[in-house]
Amino acid sequence: MRNKKKRAVRANSNVFAMFDQRQIGEFKEAFSMIDHDQDGFIDKDDLKDMLASLGLNPSDQYIDEMIADAKGNGTINFTVFLTLFGERLIESDPENEIMQAFEAFDDKKTGYIDADVMREALTSMGERFKDDEVDTMFRGAPVDHQNRFNYREWVRVLKHGE
Repeated sequence: MRNKKKRAVRANSNVFAMFDQRQIGEFKEAFSMIDHDQDGFIDKDDLKDMLASLGLNPSDQYIDEMIADAKGNGTINFTVFLTLFGERLIESDPENEIMQAFEAFDDKKTGYIDADVMREALTSMGERFKDDEVDTMFRGAPVDHQNRFNYREWVRVLKHGE
């Protein structure tokens, strides 16, 4: 008897209207990279493989929670995958709010913050970042030769992609 996968709960298809064709293509490419067995569904094994390729070793509970967040029944199809990203983007902070938070550290409104000042703030205030998390952020908008972090470019990439 053939072991048949359960189908993921179908999400509302108007999620495709949230993204342009280029973005949908990029999400499809990302989905395909995670769907290691190329069966059209991301399941627990696919997530484990993907996270392992990033050097992570998540617990089964963590993987189960990720799948549960998708409100599926153990698998995630492309429409559900796209819906998850759409929901996350809607829930994320508006671009101007993120920009205002950075501008609090930029008295002259140049678009740059001294990288050492930024690192100190991120690692010592509020929800504290770890140094490797700050390094990852700085890779998104590199620190220039004057040790300045270009937060305007970083916010643009964060909200709109490269």
